[in-house]
Amino acid sequence: MNVITSPDDVQFYSQRIREQGLTIGLVPTMGWFHSGHLALMDKAKRLADKVIVTLFVNPMQFGPSEDLENYPHDFDRDCRLAEELGVDLLYAPEKESMYPDGFATTVHVKGLTTGLCGGDRPGHFDGVTTVVAKLFNQTLPHLAVFGEKDFQQLAVIRKMVQDLDFPIEIVGHPIVREESGLAMSSRNTYLKKDEMAAALSLSQGIACAREMVGRQDTVTVGQIKDAVSAVILRHPQCTIDYVEVIDENSLMSTDTAGSDSRLLLAVKINNRIRLIDNSTLFGKERI
Repeated sequence: MNVITSPDDVQFYSQRIREQGLTIGLVPTMGWFHSGHLALMDKAKRLADKVIVTLFVNPMQFGPSEDLENYPHDFDRDCRLAEELGVDLLYAPEKESMYPDGFATTVHVKGLTTGLCGGDRPGHFDGVTTVVAKLFNQTLPHLAVFGEKDFQQLAVIRKMVQDLDFPIEIVGHPIVREESGLAMSSRNTYLKKDEMAAALSLSQGIACAREMVGRQDTVTVGQIKDAVSAVILRHPQCTIDYVEVIDENSLMSTDTAGSDSRLLLAVKINNRIRLIDNSTLFGKERI
């Protein structure tokens, strides 16, 4: 597996791949790989001739009181896992090459970024869209794979690609979960043993909501949100950022639960670890 740290070098590499008539699948990450990341890489392998995985902890998407300095990392471990999976290139740029002195441009997507995580984390999505746009221009992929755990992020990136005419297919991958139901996340490593039950309340709240809509002919969105909140708040370690039922296409809150509805959650554990999760309310999905 190749490892490149220079934007110029990775663009040259990608141009050579394209000249050979081969397709490139991109998996953007911030590292500390888990089974969810590896599933994205495997998906890209099945869809493209060559797979590039980016590893960059993007300071632009962290708020001043968030966990940038403590974000988990183990570069050698991540390299080994990516290589074992058959990734062709790991691109790990330095902060100075991504945001050199004088960097003054951001990419902003209106509307989709205002609520949910965008409301709780001002400027977060500007950081996401800016770095993803740069990574697209540097790696020149034909497709890019993102996880559905960050459902709002996926919608925002799709909108950016559509509006800015990036010739890239955005592929979503279903949430990968622990056997317990906990959605896999690099931030799970922060959880102490006595915090695990609180963390599991997110997936338990989702299971409760899906059971409600499955067994009742009529159930209101308000009842769903109240029931999910009650499951979460049984744990005094939990603080709810939001429990929302939204339309999958617009990300707008909805008053009725239908086939296009999705439940999105954000919860802080001991005001220290912020976890997100989501699910459709109907259909087959393992929680």
